Amino acid sequence: MGGRRLLRLPRTLRWRLFLILFAGLAIAHALSFGVLFFERYTSAQAVMLTNLENDVGTSLALLDRLPPPERPQWLTRLDRRNYRYELGPGLPGVPELNERATAIADTINQAAGRRFPVSVERIPGDRLRLQAHVTLSDGSVVTIDLTPQVMPLADWLPYVLVAQLVLLILCSWVAVRLAIRPLLRLAGAAETLKPGTRAGRLDEDGPAEVAYAATAFNAMRDRIARYLDERVQILAAISHDLQTPITRMKLRAEMSDDSPEKDRLIADLAQIERLVHEGVAYARSADGDAEQPVRIDVTSFVESIVFDYQDIGRPVRSLDNAQAVMTTRPHALRRILANLIDNALKFAGEVEVQVRDADGTVVIAVQDRGPGIPDDQLDAVLQPFYRLERSRSRDTGGTGLGLAIAHQLAQAIGGSLRLANRQGGGLSAEIMLR
Repeated sequence: MGGRRLLRLPRTLRWRLFLILFAGLAIAHALSFGVLFFERYTSAQAVMLTNLENDVGTSLALLDRLPPPERPQWLTRLDRRNYRYELGPGLPGVPELNERATAIADTINQAAGRRFPVSVERIPGDRLRLQAHVTLSDGSVVTIDLTPQVMPLADWLPYVLVAQLVLLILCSWVAVRLAIRPLLRLAGAAETLKPGTRAGRLDEDGPAEVAYAATAFNAMRDRIARYLDERVQILAAISHDLQTPITRMKLRAEMSDDSPEKDRLIADLAQIERLVHEGVAYARSADGDAEQPVRIDVTSFVESIVFDYQDIGRPVRSLDNAQAVMTTRPHALRRILANLIDNALKFAGEVEVQVRDADGTVVIAVQDRGPGIPDDQLDAVLQPFYRLERSRSRDTGGTGLGLAIAHQLAQAIGGSLRLANRQGGGLSAEIMLR
């Protein structure tokens, strides 16, 4: 399980593409460097063997022709970086040779021209060290002490490799950004596409695939906008057409003789009329952005609404409010607060309104001490026509559109509505505006 977690790719597409692209380029770069290094090693070994053959042949011929007393004077002149000459039998070694040592031994034998007896032994140790014992024509023994080494890498090569890796990272990141940017634009446009909003159209430029996706998204956006407009028009037409027969029915009912049936009929007609009006209001709440935003003092605005309720004798009071000024749509905000306050008055009798500033977010809380809402239904009551009161009475259960209209209007003006039960009983409806 631990290995699977280590191999699990990141969740974001950006990092997945970056890791895949960078890993592929890095592996290709490593393979290229490995092939280059192997070719350099092979070439260096071939050059070393060639130089060894030419140099050893000349050096042995020179030492063989020199008188024995003069040979020590020439030894230092014949030394090279990888090998040097000694007079005498040298160190005791072992005859076992690996492939590389065998190639060096064959090279020395060829350099000696088969004229001098040669024996090559490996000196035990951490690194490869060979000693070739050559018997000259006068019987003297010359030892060639070899420590084969490949030509060292240049000091600047590691810096070049680091620079190449940095370039790979930058190129991979730029490529991923160019590939992900259209997706981010599309996701942002989809995020801002909400009922009633008029988000800007996506630019239909760039690569063919990106332009095609932007064109399809814009077409979908236009279809949704047309559908919402048609819905509002249909509901408005239904409301207009129903007003006349409802008015005629109310007039006929009022002109009839007084009776309990007359009162019930007039009450039913009033409920039908209210339901039609609220249905149209819910449909039109999606057009909350039709109002032009203005800069208002939210604290004074909320207190004015509270004073309006107090003027008609309703138990609504304002708590200690924070000072907040922001740009919003005041008529839509007033409708939201009115729906929330009316809903709280219906079920609790008393309402408290408070304005808070939470890290740059203006929070308007409408609080009551009523029965509250079950926790598992806090989200459901924001849906249209959902009523906690399952009775058929509109007086106790309402139409189920008050909170839905407030919720949709809050989204239309760029905010959100959250419901939460209060400790000690009651409900808190919070409008969060940014």
